[in-house]
Amino acid sequence: MFSVKPVAYVRNSREVIEDDYWGNIVSTIELTSEFSEESVQGIEDFSHLEVIFYFNQVNDDNIQFDARHPRNNKEYPKVGIFAQRGKNRPNKLGLTTVEVLKREGKIIYIKGLDAINGTPVLDLKPVMKEFAPKGETKQPYWVSDLMKEYWE
Repeated sequence: MFSVKPVAYVRNSREVIEDDYWGNIVSTIELTSEFSEESVQGIEDFSHLEVIFYFNQVNDDNIQFDARHPRNNKEYPKVGIFAQRGKNRPNKLGLTTVEVLKREGKIIYIKGLDAINGTPVLDLKPVMKEFAPKGETKQPYWVSDLMKEYWE
């Protein structure tokens, strides 16, 4: 076993877990008292960040270990939990690439984070072209349908 603790918390207007309409949500990432402003110095020079967060409101009884239909939609094929990005994951970890708007001291303003108010943030990483996928990415047909309103 190992343990991690939050480096920050999400602050935004979303109080309830929902599947869609995350694209215009502006959030702040507010560092905990253990971190100084120096720990995020220069982060505003990047256009995007990867935010690793913890789905703290997911009930352990809802954790998925096997294949299921994404969003329980029988029109989509059954796929394993590691072949989808649902919140009911074994370790309850989320990862989203967000747009950096600005930084004020220890607070980072971002857009497009699909995490609700109060969500613990475990790590932040700047997006660098050199870590982006090489070549074309592919995905199954059902993903575009599932995601059509996610970022609206």
